[in-house]
Amino acid sequence: MSDTSHNNQSNDNNCSPQRSSDSAYQQLELLLRVKIDADRIVTQHAKRLAYGTDASFYRLVPKIVLRLKDLDEVIYAIQCCREMLIHCTFRAAGTSLSGQAVSDSVLITLTDDWRGHKILNNGEKITLQPGVIGADANKYLAPYQRKIGPDPASINTCKIGGIAANNASGMCCGTAQNSYKTIDSMKIVFSDGSILDTGDDVSIAEFTQQRPDFVAGVYALHNETIANSQLTQRIHHKYRLKNTTGYALNALIDYQDPIEIIEHLMIGSEGTLGFMAEVTYNTVIEHAYKASSLLVFPDIEQASQAVTTLSKEPVAAVELMDGRALRSVADKKGLPEFIAELDLEACAILIESHASDAATLTQQCHHIMDSVAQYTIIESVPFTSDASIVSTLWGIRKGMFPAVGAVREVGTTVIIEDVAFPVENLANGLRDLQSLFDKYRYDEAIIFGHALEGNLHFVFTQGFDSQEEIDRYGGFMDDVAELVAVKYRGSLKAEHGTGRNMAPYIELEWGKDGYALMEKIKALFDPQGLLNPGVIINDNPKAHLENLKPMPAADELVDRCIECGFCEPVCPSRTLTLSPRQRIVLYRELQRRRNSGESAEASDLEKVFEYQGIDTCAATGLCADRCPVGINTGDLVKKLRSARYQKLTPLVKWTTQWSANHFSSATAIARAGLKTNSAATNMVGGKGVSKVTQGLRKLTHGATPTWLAEYPQSNSHKLSQPISQASGAVTFDRKVVYLPSCASRNMGQQTNAQDQRPLTEVTMSLLTKAGYEILTPNKLNDQCCGMPYDSKGANDIADQKSQQLEEALWQASEQGKFPILMDTSPCAKLSMEKFTKPLEIFEPTSFVLKHLKDYLNFKPIAETVMLHVTCSSRRMGLENDMLSLAKACTSEVIIPEHIECCGWAGDKGFTTPELNAAAVHPLKEQVPENCTRGFSNSKTCEIGLSHHSGVPYQSILYLVDEVTTPL
Repeated sequence: MSDTSHNNQSNDNNCSPQRSSDSAYQQLELLLRVKIDADRIVTQHAKRLAYGTDASFYRLVPKIVLRLKDLDEVIYAIQCCREMLIHCTFRAAGTSLSGQAVSDSVLITLTDDWRGHKILNNGEKITLQPGVIGADANKYLAPYQRKIGPDPASINTCKIGGIAANNASGMCCGTAQNSYKTIDSMKIVFSDGSILDTGDDVSIAEFTQQRPDFVAGVYALHNETIANSQLTQRIHHKYRLKNTTGYALNALIDYQDPIEIIEHLMIGSEGTLGFMAEVTYNTVIEHAYKASSLLVFPDIEQASQAVTTLSKEPVAAVELMDGRALRSVADKKGLPEFIAELDLEACAILIESHASDAATLTQQCHHIMDSVAQYTIIESVPFTSDASIVSTLWGIRKGMFPAVGAVREVGTTVIIEDVAFPVENLANGLRDLQSLFDKYRYDEAIIFGHALEGNLHFVFTQGFDSQEEIDRYGGFMDDVAELVAVKYRGSLKAEHGTGRNMAPYIELEWGKDGYALMEKIKALFDPQGLLNPGVIINDNPKAHLENLKPMPAADELVDRCIECGFCEPVCPSRTLTLSPRQRIVLYRELQRRRNSGESAEASDLEKVFEYQGIDTCAATGLCADRCPVGINTGDLVKKLRSARYQKLTPLVKWTTQWSANHFSSATAIARAGLKTNSAATNMVGGKGVSKVTQGLRKLTHGATPTWLAEYPQSNSHKLSQPISQASGAVTFDRKVVYLPSCASRNMGQQTNAQDQRPLTEVTMSLLTKAGYEILTPNKLNDQCCGMPYDSKGANDIADQKSQQLEEALWQASEQGKFPILMDTSPCAKLSMEKFTKPLEIFEPTSFVLKHLKDYLNFKPIAETVMLHVTCSSRRMGLENDMLSLAKACTSEVIIPEHIECCGWAGDKGFTTPELNAAAVHPLKEQVPENCTRGFSNSKTCEIGLSHHSGVPYQSILYLVDEVTTPL
């Protein structure tokens, strides 16, 4: 694949310099290396392809990808690009849908160092760096009962830089609480590297003195706009709707002060006017009391009339869904039965109301229902605040986009367009859109959206593998543009940004004078045309039909991926190598090369993918929980590991099989290794042992384990001597089958742990204290859940060990009569997934809460502790349970931010320590000075957590045992 995919032509706008040569990029790279670390200047083609992909259906491969850590580096990079006359594009999370975050030149991305925030005025304002995820901003504001105004559907992934740059809104945001309306100030870097902080009087004075021409130019544009009464009237009309088509021309009539105009022009400018290094928002109230209701009307006309009525009522959100949209989710579990029985004429609205107290909310809900009593409502779910019902109702709305994505043909992409009609024309606009779906044969297309603003999203699938399909899409978009912008004088982009997708239609919507004004804005801010060329201002009428992203079939496990990037925040390898989205991008390209006979190119990419894609994937499955269509990229990686395992030498396979057949002997060797490590460390010191092991790793090309001071000692506890025999004072009224994991059977504690007892001893102490008789399966030391083999792709052996364990536990529990406790969460989760017999399996937290808590007296201690929720616990939905249990034991519990998985990944931490280091990089700085220990529920994870935090981590069972006594 070339650096620009099929249909690639120049997208330069008329104020851009000519495309730069390869030698220019080489010179630029040398300039950049002066101040930017080489490992954050990405030039390898495979990684440029992966990093350059966003959520849109466009594909451009950047020549250089920069991962910049601070403002100085951003300014330096912009100045270097300016010196070389090379384009650059800013990227936040890459969830943009309209092609505004792709580049074929220099793509500037940010490291995790851009997550700073500051709460101001008791939460009434918040200052945010552009790398802060939107949901995190709201988490910081939650104690103040505040939130940021914008609430895009991608808020769990998208970042403040993108939210502000696209003027993203959402379901409840409307036009009153978007970034344009709630911005307080921002820090801007312009195309020449100059800085303006609009919240700092000193910065404003300095900027005004340094750039009088620029300030005067902004003021002149203001005067020119005010003088054009026809354009001013059009601006007023356009912004009574949701509108993100083109630049925010309303800034030129809403404000007179050039600084305020600059600030508001930056909102929605999509990185074409400058870089937003910091944004301060005026926050909005986060109401504590909310209720939702679903109303179904017989047709679009009645639903639209109801929307008009509701616009005068105390509603926070009104989401409209047409009959096709409802049909798309009708088979989902848990939905009201009537959804499946509705015909395609039906139209539903989902309503939410907010209030500061319960009584007011109840009154509002009654008033809302009275207001729509005049309409025919054929089905409904009454207003409710029940969390499970509300979640189900909003799940209908949120499930529509992925519902279309999940059923699309392989090789096609999902397109979601975003228009706004004047509310009085909502029904007619809907009908006309449906007619266009029929005309262009988009039978799967659905419509839903934020009805209060007339803002509709329509979703359809589109292939770009033939000129006929491209022409079909082109004709459809021409008709949509004519319908929305001309017939109904609406907005072609209401909240998703103009990008490349609607750039050719801006003049159609805004007229010649409106578009000319936008060209002047671009020329004033970016006279050399260096910033994100081709976006918003683009003189190519076919720009939206070029640089289209290929979506070749790769594997049924990931073919449904729409490359939205929702998975990325929870991926432990995203800062080391690739995220799940990027793995899929590269794997698709690898399969394309193989299928097209490009054997040499495929071989080159395959070598890169071995480490980037396969070796450094933790395969935790956390990505599936964030994916709109439920893709677990880890399943693909495990499949590829299995294929790789089959190609190993017979000796390696024999050794693996031998370890499974003689598991007690294999683990005895592991215990001996731990003893040897302890002895060697005592004799020659940690530095000496580390030097030897690193030398060995070089000889084995990383196949042997690294050395950490936090490696545990050998477990000397004898499970054959249960505590129950020595505790005559305790009456055993209950029984439990205890399966210590192979890790806890063999590993003791690290030398600096406060409690030196092995986990097996602590667990048995706690169980006995609660009055449990402890049962263990036969041939305990031969038992294993299969995870060590599963993670390496030895699937048959993993299944063999799992089945062996299941049978042993079936017998030990007397055919499922007694609960089973596994003392590490990964083993419990894998067993729950693989076992077929009706066994009740628990990891530590869930067992304590269900089976022990009622038989123990908790005496919490006054101590600050760290808590790590393992990825397996997160996937089992135990995060809140773990936090609740820890809080029952101690006065302060800290769950560090931005660590969803520690990256130890079973045993990968031993041989791929860089994955663990990348995953827990933010950990140490979040450990308070007064904190001396941490807790979790996975023995191996605790090794890496201890190493990178500076405090020892142990199982949460240690904490529970410490603070409890028998009732």
